[in-house]
Amino acid sequence: MPHTYPAEGNSKCHQTLSSPQVLAQVMNKGAGHAYKVLLTKDIKASDLEVQVSFLAISGRGDMGGGVIWRATDDRNYYLTRANPLEQNIRLYHVVKSVRKIIANVDQTIDVRRWHRLRVKTEGCRIQVFYDDRPVFDRCDRTFLQAGRIGLWTKSDAVTYFDDLSVSIAK
Repeated sequence: MPHTYPAEGNSKCHQTLSSPQVLAQVMNKGAGHAYKVLLTKDIKASDLEVQVSFLAISGRGDMGGGVIWRATDDRNYYLTRANPLEQNIRLYHVVKSVRKIIANVDQTIDVRRWHRLRVKTEGCRIQVFYDDRPVFDRCDRTFLQAGRIGLWTKSDAVTYFDDLSVSIAK
């Protein structure tokens, strides 16, 4: 899925937030329900704060991207994602590759700038923030155990990710 691109040579619209590189999902092909998932190997947590910046580059079937947490594998996890085509942010749990919406909010998502998704979890409580503004505060008990974190895109979405950070609660 990902490629690492140097910041140099990118157009002004595609500048990275922190030089010199971004993680980019550049494969602009995929079926409508083709999820492109990248999971960490060494980070496992249940109560945490994870955040990432993203820049939606293109996509006709889907656009944007998201962050994954408490993943047991690439078929079972929580996901929050922002989609500029639909102009919304959603919170899901994904069980055996089937997504179920926990929450949805309409949100203007400008494709010409970077945005930040942040998730904070404690027990069943899931708080989601978009560009530092609260979006969701929900309780869901689908995945309470520690799991991996990751990044997510769908279908033909081309997305740059930068400044991924994780803080694990003790």
